[in-house]
Amino acid sequence: MASTFRLTFIGTGGSWPVPGRAMPAIALQIDSTVNLLDCGEGTQKRIMRSKISFMQVDNIFLTHFHGDHFLGILGMIQSMSFNGREKPLHIFGPIRARQILNNALNVGYYTLGFDIHIHELMPGQTIELEGFSVTTLKNDHPVPAISYLFQEPDMIKVDRSKVDALGIPSRKIEQIRDRGFALIDGRRYTIEEIAAGVKPGRKIVYTGDTRPMESMKEFARGADVLIHETTTDSSYEPLVNEFGHSSSRQAAEIARDAKVGRLFLFHYSPRIYDTQVLLKEARSIFPESYLSREFMEFDVASPKNLAELQESHLARMRA
Repeated sequence: MASTFRLTFIGTGGSWPVPGRAMPAIALQIDSTVNLLDCGEGTQKRIMRSKISFMQVDNIFLTHFHGDHFLGILGMIQSMSFNGREKPLHIFGPIRARQILNNALNVGYYTLGFDIHIHELMPGQTIELEGFSVTTLKNDHPVPAISYLFQEPDMIKVDRSKVDALGIPSRKIEQIRDRGFALIDGRRYTIEEIAAGVKPGRKIVYTGDTRPMESMKEFARGADVLIHETTTDSSYEPLVNEFGHSSSRQAAEIARDAKVGRLFLFHYSPRIYDTQVLLKEARSIFPESYLSREFMEFDVASPKNLAELQESHLARMRA
């Protein structure tokens, strides 16, 4: 289980930049892996004002190809190359990602000093990366768009008194945790014999742009953090929904029904000058609503042991 699970908001606006509010970009650090969620114009410059270096970015996850969510890619990559990057960069996005990004990367003259791997993800797809998984959901937006769920694996806690009573060597504990059992001197020791409950993996959902969707409630079910676009307050709902976006009221209803731990409002319209209006509306429905702000950091705490998850986890291990 990761020791670091940290969000850093790089840009929180939408459509076009306004003073004090840049285009969408969020850094999600999971231990030493730095993931960038969307990459609006100017992200490589904005990220310099955070505690993260753009050279540290391992993966970029793009929700869709409207300009405010991906136009920073070219500047980011050229800055990486100018600064001597050698390690590969992985870029994930919805259908047509390869075509659109290859066209963008061939604009202008520069020397690329590292490999770029572009991955197209389908809605409902899950990929496994080092220490976490990523699952996608189809958004309700005028162009192909996906939401992302980032999740740590659950970890079974071990009762040391049971381990000692059975005489299991410490070096075998991780093998039992990983495989569900270990053979020691001809005897099969199982995870059930030493389990002391389950520490569930942390979950973060980032929606990108979407109209409110019933499917999002299940997708985000029980997430520690939901970052849901809140382009405007509910007074603009007919217009904002027409263009494939959500209001603060609608995002809060999804957070409430999905029973998430915390909702971050995100992707504010340039027409919204006072974001407190969004916050007030959201908190009237879901009290654990918060404004995302430029360069704000949030550490997702490791959850407490939840004994009710143990049986489902053990069932998966036995399957």
